Amino acid sequence: MSKKNNNYFSTAIVLKPGKSLIKGITTANLGKPDYEKAVKQHNNYVNALKNCGLKVRELEANENFPDSAFVEDVALLTPKCAIITNPGAPTRKEEIKEIQNVIQQFYNDIEKIKSPGTVEAGDIMMVGSHCYIGLSGRTNLNGANQLINILNKYGMTGSLIELKNVLHLKTGVAYLENNNLVACGEFLKEPEFQKFNIIKIPEEENYAANCVWINGKVLIPEGYPVAKQNIINAGYEVIEIDVSEFRKLDGGLSCLSLRF
Repeated sequence: MSKKNNNYFSTAIVLKPGKSLIKGITTANLGKPDYEKAVKQHNNYVNALKNCGLKVRELEANENFPDSAFVEDVALLTPKCAIITNPGAPTRKEEIKEIQNVIQQFYNDIEKIKSPGTVEAGDIMMVGSHCYIGLSGRTNLNGANQLINILNKYGMTGSLIELKNVLHLKTGVAYLENNNLVACGEFLKEPEFQKFNIIKIPEEENYAANCVWINGKVLIPEGYPVAKQNIINAGYEVIEIDVSEFRKLDGGLSCLSLRF
């Protein structure tokens, strides 16, 4: 989620899905994920990251944490510091210990969100040195204010977005650089976002709003032709990836890596 070297990423951290993922948190009502299929999809995702020019650090699966493949939620990596979050989902709070040990290998300045504040980085969209922070069931006002104070300490800024119908902010919005913003549903008319060129995602393809800009290319979930064409029309090369098994766990493309 951070951007170095003129807004380009060089590295990604991913965590392999474990067999315990069938016990992950979900509201999707799409059935239990298929572990073997999830592993293949995750491998394809890693290959796509590499095709975008990233060095990928792959962490081994942790069977104690069914949702840990969604590594994005436990840290925010900015150009100036790393921020370890405090997940709002109780079963995910212990995930931060492992990721902190890894991030220490890349960052000298590491901050933490402390209870009673909660933050999941799926609620944070970074645009340059500014972070839009979604207030959700997973990110509360206390945590968001802590985050803004940390950002200010390092010369960055943050603002709040009230969520209505989605799990995380980036469930429905994605920044594709060059002032272009993918959006659907409640975010199409969000006042904070009207300064961007909005690439509209139709409601019937809303899952595709969780896409990822990496070094000029855009990763999108497979099977959403209108969303794909709208992003292509905006001038981007698109890479489609099947993440059906992770969708069953309320997860998307951005959730599966930390990019910096």
